[in-house]
Amino acid sequence: MKLSNLRTYSISLLLVSLLVAAPSIFAAETKRSAAKPTLTVSVVQATTSVLPIRLSANGAIAAWQEAQIGAEVAGLRVAELHANIGDNVRRGQLLVTFAAETILADVALARANLAETQAIADESAANAERARALQGTGTLSVQQINQFLTQEQTAKARVASAQAQLEAQLLRLKQTQLVAPDDGTISSRTGTVGSVVASGTEMFRLIRRGRMEWRGEVSAAELERIRPGIKVLLTSAGGAQRRGQVRMIAPTVDPASRKGLVYVDLLGRADLTAGKGDAFKPGVYVRGEFEIGSSAALTVPQSAVVMRDGFSYLYRINSDSRVSQIKVQTGRLVGDRLELLSGVQTGDRLVASGASFLSEGDLVRVVNPTASSSVK
Repeated sequence: MKLSNLRTYSISLLLVSLLVAAPSIFAAETKRSAAKPTLTVSVVQATTSVLPIRLSANGAIAAWQEAQIGAEVAGLRVAELHANIGDNVRRGQLLVTFAAETILADVALARANLAETQAIADESAANAERARALQGTGTLSVQQINQFLTQEQTAKARVASAQAQLEAQLLRLKQTQLVAPDDGTISSRTGTVGSVVASGTEMFRLIRRGRMEWRGEVSAAELERIRPGIKVLLTSAGGAQRRGQVRMIAPTVDPASRKGLVYVDLLGRADLTAGKGDAFKPGVYVRGEFEIGSSAALTVPQSAVVMRDGFSYLYRINSDSRVSQIKVQTGRLVGDRLELLSGVQTGDRLVASGASFLSEGDLVRVVNPTASSSVK
């Protein structure tokens, strides 16, 4: 055999041996790759926690009571306004001054009329006294005596009438100064300086004692679960929160919406620090959560739950360190604890975090195989 043919034959044998050995080499390599963990994870277990039972509703903030402050005397000109929107006022504080010239003239006229009638009454009283002294002497007839006595009574009545007229004019004079009927906050001002107002014209609106309430709209079915005194957590659209307490429940339900109103007193004061405004002003629509009790629930950390295609999943670690994807139904969220309504049992070993990188059957490395979550 020639040298070149021998060389070709040797190369052919080598290639055949490599082809024969290749499947076993590839299989070993695949096995080594398959045995490599996809992710290093920590274990968490579902535990029983006591969670509050909350009922959510929406509603608007409103004034507890709003007083309308209006003019009591007609035809007077507004001389000065002493308060503006947003001012905090005290009971009896001056709000409006009306021009009082015409009423001062009426008061002076009433005083003069009273003085005149009082003088006539004094004269009538003196005549009546003399007539009584002359009774039985025959100097005056019975008719004349009765006339003097009648004039005395008439003069007294006229004095009383004049006194009442003077008091009425003094009351009108007092009403030229409009004062706050209670402590509170001015929420509206419609009066203007120089305008002549009619009786009853609204000048201001006052939120009595600055007291606010939330009027939650609750369905008729859920209304039965609410009682006066229940605590409520209110949350504004911007995330500000404030505590409240149920004061009363409306006795009727709106037949159109099938909802009833729950009146909740706002507790504490608004947080106005760091340049923040009050998020709970009248008219603002906020969400409220009624704390109607508590119950035991199976919970896991929220980080263990993975959302895919609109569903919630957990990954359970099996005895062979491979994971199984479990579809679960979730409930209440309190802090970082999420309630599980189905799919998991107490004692199941679950991936604590990072499960979004896993798929069904993946091999994982567990760093705390005996760890379990603590009850919160």
